[in-house]
Amino acid sequence: MIHPNASVTATVRSLFIIGPDKAVKLIITYPASTGRNFVEVLRVIDSLQLTANHSVATPADWKHGEDVIIVPAVSTEDAIQKFPKGVKVVKPYLRYTPQPDL
Repeated sequence: MIHPNASVTATVRSLFIIGPDKAVKLIITYPASTGRNFVEVLRVIDSLQLTANHSVATPADWKHGEDVIIVPAVSTEDAIQKFPKGVKVVKPYLRYTPQPDL
């Protein structure tokens, strides 16, 4: 996409990630003066795939293989059954588990 006020020599770049459900999962817009971080794009794709298949969320700066957060919709009792690798309870609403798909 090009911003309507962009010059012909300097553009604004936008990245869209669309999920299998045909919903937009991520939009990032970069000015032409800012380089894009492809490692971050791959990290987001890993996170989207993981969280689509398991009842987890990924914290900021999460990397493949690190612990993930169990979503609040899953009770601690259910989490213990669902995540046999272990559940670390920090607060009743903040529980971590090792990445479930490894």
